[in-house]
Amino acid sequence: MDGKVLLYTREGKLYHYDVPKPAPSDVIPMDNIVTADGYFESRVITVANNSLPGPPMIVYEGQMITVHVHNHLASDAVTIHWHGLPQHETPWMDGVAFITQCPILPGQKFTYRFRATPAGTFWYHSHIGAQRSMGLNGALIIREKIALEVDEHILTIQDWNHDIDSDMAHMKMNYGNYRNGSKVDNTKSIEGASFSMFHMQSGLINGRGRYYDDHSGNHNGAPLSTFEVSHGKMYRFRMIANGVLYPWRFSIDNHMLIVIASDGMDIEPVTVQSIIINPGERYDFLLNASQSPSNYWIRAKTLEINLNHTAEAILRYKGARDVEPSSSPHTCTLTNKCNTLNCPFSEFPPWYNSTCFNADKFRRKHSTTSATNKPFMTPEEPAREEFLNFAFPGISFTPGSVNGRKFKAPPVSSLTQMSEVDDEHRCNDQECGEDKICYCFNTLNLDYNKTYHLVFLNMGLGRGWAHPIHMHGHSFEIIKMGFAVYDSNSQIVSDNPDINCNGNGKLSFCNQASWSNTSWYGNNIPGLELDNPPRKDTVIVPSGGYAIVRIRSDNPGLWFLHCHIELHNLDGMAMAVNESLEHVPPPPEGFAECRDFRYEQRHHAGSKHKRSVEVDMISETQTDRNGTKPFGK
Repeated sequence: MDGKVLLYTREGKLYHYDVPKPAPSDVIPMDNIVTADGYFESRVITVANNSLPGPPMIVYEGQMITVHVHNHLASDAVTIHWHGLPQHETPWMDGVAFITQCPILPGQKFTYRFRATPAGTFWYHSHIGAQRSMGLNGALIIREKIALEVDEHILTIQDWNHDIDSDMAHMKMNYGNYRNGSKVDNTKSIEGASFSMFHMQSGLINGRGRYYDDHSGNHNGAPLSTFEVSHGKMYRFRMIANGVLYPWRFSIDNHMLIVIASDGMDIEPVTVQSIIINPGERYDFLLNASQSPSNYWIRAKTLEINLNHTAEAILRYKGARDVEPSSSPHTCTLTNKCNTLNCPFSEFPPWYNSTCFNADKFRRKHSTTSATNKPFMTPEEPAREEFLNFAFPGISFTPGSVNGRKFKAPPVSSLTQMSEVDDEHRCNDQECGEDKICYCFNTLNLDYNKTYHLVFLNMGLGRGWAHPIHMHGHSFEIIKMGFAVYDSNSQIVSDNPDINCNGNGKLSFCNQASWSNTSWYGNNIPGLELDNPPRKDTVIVPSGGYAIVRIRSDNPGLWFLHCHIELHNLDGMAMAVNESLEHVPPPPEGFAECRDFRYEQRHHAGSKHKRSVEVDMISETQTDRNGTKPFGK
């Protein structure tokens, strides 16, 4: 169809804009049309192969994947990260700009080539700037080399803004967020934590959703994604959270969800009414199509209070009419409570009549047919321990950081050009420390083939937002989680007492944390699940709490570790895990290099008229119209 034709939405269908009273024959097929939330005004998107989300890649375990990327963007560079894949022996194919490769510039081509392993639900997305939330993402499914036991559906879910992109949202977050002349405040989560100020209008499932007017509560009738099932059959849904910021509480009317995998790794089945999924996470669940053949709502709501931010789709039984569902959500009562998977808190407020099944309670399901989820061998030597606080410490200005270090990427491909990362970018102990904030290339150095306990915490002055922390190059074992102290209404009162933030009491940034009980050192932490812990690559670190994850440093490379909320990552809540670079295999011949160009003055030493001017294209000292530096997350 001509891409210049203007369309409008009505009762879930598309029509040409100059047909005000359409007939059934006037319906325009939705193939190859990006509808998003059906908002009438246009918005720029960045996508792969003209689709939102991008086309799914479905391969078999052990195959070699080759992807040719041609950057047709006029003004932007790009990279593609293969989210959840360990990239054993191909660390320079991880796709993170200035960490494992140089950005692919406008007009340039880059070929990714890596092994499809392990089997599971993964995805791909841009890993430069804010392009992921602009639409550059898609599913990557690696299947075992066995016949499918059940039919499958791929389901992606994201928050959506049809006015601005995340670059603008990030600027507003840091320098003042106003909408129609009024200041935009944080929205609040169920347990009292905050959400950053990414103003979303809609939720999308497989790239489609509806815009609900805030005042009337009415929607615009935009088309929704439909998942067809046959009565009496079992189906596997592969759900991927490809959004910007918000966690979604996902459910399907009249149907229970049997969760069988998280982040590509099998777990012992857990049956729930709803799943909370955070940006970067994936959950596979089985659905038994045992209800009366009809249409049922697929629902997802953010955890925001007093707001109706909703994503919708339709579960349609084969033979049911092409109409919208009239089904109702699950009823949760005091005597018949609903079960929810993966809460970012330990308990719901009492009036929700729901219980939490947190990620540390998952149990790994061992596989004998695949390399997926093989048991993690417990080493004989004690694990080494690192405390990493993901937070927004500060008083007048609160940057995203890890242990008070706001991440600053060098201007080179760090993995392949590490010798060119100069002192200007490396962290300086004089400038960094407890109750200090510094801006540098923050790295964590790991020795080869050792076991590490990484304590991800979210405490001190900079807590208040839950963070889905994603680690490249590894699936880690979640061996323990600790949550904040809550009051009788399940609202956060204080940080978990297991950890001592040290520092200056209530003003502590928690940059140099330790266990409150000194006897816990040496792997003596009570309550660790060492025998059969779940494996994931993204874990929600609750506000005021912590998660202990275990890895074996057996995958040499430079691996990005960051909050998968796009605004928090852009704000510096990230670091690079430097894992035994001496063991990294050399990159392919001709692998691109990048660096600064600095005109050396000594070549013009004889000139009588020399002048040097430095210009920051984006100033870190930008102020608002009143001359003050606003902040907020």
